[in-house]
Amino acid sequence: MAPNPDYDRLIDAETWAFIHETERWYPPEAAGFTIAEQRAVYDRMCSAFRRGRPPGVTAVDRPFGDVPCRLYAPPGGGLPGWLVYFPGGGFVVGGLDSHDDICAELCAGTGLCTVSVDYRLSPEHPHPAAFADALAATRAIAAEGGSPIVLAGDSAGGNLAAAVSHAVRRTGPAIAGQVLIYPGLGGDMSAGSHVIHAHAPMLTRADLLFYRGVRYPGGVVPDRPDPTADPLADEDFSGLPPTLAIAAECDPLADDARAYAARIVSAGGRALSVEEAGLVHGYLRARHSVGRAAAGFARITSAIASLARGEWPPTAPESSAVPAFCPAARP
Repeated sequence: MAPNPDYDRLIDAETWAFIHETERWYPPEAAGFTIAEQRAVYDRMCSAFRRGRPPGVTAVDRPFGDVPCRLYAPPGGGLPGWLVYFPGGGFVVGGLDSHDDICAELCAGTGLCTVSVDYRLSPEHPHPAAFADALAATRAIAAEGGSPIVLAGDSAGGNLAAAVSHAVRRTGPAIAGQVLIYPGLGGDMSAGSHVIHAHAPMLTRADLLFYRGVRYPGGVVPDRPDPTADPLADEDFSGLPPTLAIAAECDPLADDARAYAARIVSAGGRALSVEEAGLVHGYLRARHSVGRAAAGFARITSAIASLARGEWPPTAPESSAVPAFCPAARP
């Protein structure tokens, strides 16, 4: 696809309505706001889209590894195992409330106890604070006897899920699988989707440059490879858990998901990358208003449950997404 894609053709009317409603609360220029202003408008936007928890799902705030978390329990006892979820937000915004209904629905849909991790945010807590929190929470959950564990997250949260998987693959705890939803993994920002979709609705390349810089003191990004910040910078992709990496078609980050899955497969692992046609970054919030997003969310839920059961490839409803690369305790 050439630069300046025809978004009027790629994106359907339902998705455009979602984009316009999002921008009514969180305008495209929000990355230029102060950090406090960004968080305020983001919280208002998430509140506007919040749908509540499914019946029977209960939630309690409690720490894991001294990291604030929210634990969701499914109705009817559920299945053995845990879903550990890292909310997105560019490492700057978001937290337990921004993704409360998403995590509650994943809990109900998968039958897994679900833990949403409230990792520290930048710029007050620069890298590696968020990664350290994600790692500490995952290890604490495993120490309670949590098995199997599936890691998942969207955007920045997908980055953290992958970074944790890289960090624990040799020493444990064992990870049954990971589901990365339009993740930012440190791909080449001068090529591919980063250029083609540099001006995409919902997320631009300029936004990504801001969010990348704000993770570090003074906005200075180190020039040395750091897989704890950019999982694609790792030189070794062996030993990673079965992975589903999901790209939104109209997203500068789309190539990150594809490249990550390809690296795992090249190293002899199991990974699948799918592209959600016509969807944009942040489409999880559209799962109740956009048909394509609803189908994508159903695929995510089914894949997480499949990975927890040890199935590969993960089962999912019939999809218009295009495969890119294929080869018990209770709290």
